[in-house]
Parts: sequence; C-alpha cells; structure tokens
Amino acid sequence: MTNVEHSEGIVMRVTKLTETSCIVRWWTREHGIVETVAKGARRSGSPFAGKIDLFFSADLTWQRAKRGSLHHLRESSVRHYREGLRQRYVNALLAGYFTAMIEKITEIEHPEPEIYDLLVRALDHVAAEGANMRAMRHFERELARLHGVGRQQGEAILELADLGAGLPGMRKELMDRLHA
Repeated sequence: MTNVEHSEGIVMRVTKLTETSCIVRWWTREHGIVETVAKGARRSGSPFAGKIDLFFSADLTWQRAKRGSLHHLRESSVRHYREGLRQRYVNALLAGYFTAMIEKITEIEHPEPEIYDLLVRALDHVAAEGANMRAMRHFERELARLHGVGRQQGEAILELADLGAGLPGMRKELMDRLHA
C-alpha cells in the first residue's frame, strides 16, 4: 500500500510556515479538505513557483504524513488560474467567502464531490461574470441543499450558520460591497 495520493484540487488557503515553506489547504474532489506543506515554495526558483495561489485548480500529488493530517506536497500542476477573480477585490472576497463557508461546515479529509463541483461552478462564474448578490445567494442555497438544510425559503443561510457555528466574518463586508 502506497502513501502517495493524487487528486484534483482548489487552493483554499496559503499560510506561511517558514521563510521558505508554506501550508496549502486544498479542497479536493476525492479527499475533501487536505492540508499540505509545500517545502521550499517561497524560495525563488522553486518548482512550485506560480503554481500555488488562491483559487487555482490543480492536479496535485502529496505524500501522506505518518502521523497527523499535515501532508507533504510533492507536485502541483495548474489546470485553471481564474484570472478574473483578481480583477476586482469584491470578486476575490466572494471567492474567499465560498471557501470559508466550505471550511466551516465540512470535516478535514471528508470528500463531498457535489460540493466540490459547486465550488468549481461558483468560482468559474465569478471569474467570468464578476461578483454579485445573485451568485452569493445561489451558492448559499445550493450549499444548504447539499447539506440537507434550508428547505424553506429564506432560511438557508441561518441553517448553514447553525451547522458551522456562525458565518464567516467577511459576509458583512461582502454584503455591503454587493449592495453598493
């Protein structure tokens, strides 16, 4: 049995670990949320240069940790950069809200392929069309439906909040910007 895994994934978060390395949190189709260490990724000339950034979709390979859930990233090959998410701050804010909602209501390494597909569609839509209230509400309703809550009109976001012990703090700023 090998301890090397492969998957398609979306970068949800990148956190500095050391001067040369970072922790990358991925949302993957087959494994759910996966956390990896990208050793040397912050070094100039790294094989990861230009391959790890928020909301990139990539084929990734990692080696499972012997203990714990922080694995070693071996390869990342970008499939989709989603440049449109970087054109306006509100686009990146809405994309960040999508990933924050998923982080709040899913478990580490618990795959949910339908939610993976929802995130892909949502990010692609915002990258192409820009952030708007309709896209945010649709994502919330679909996320609630996939979790079996929010069946009554208008209650989806409240029931999602209950699942994840609250809403991401960025939601208020997002609402203000989308109403402006």
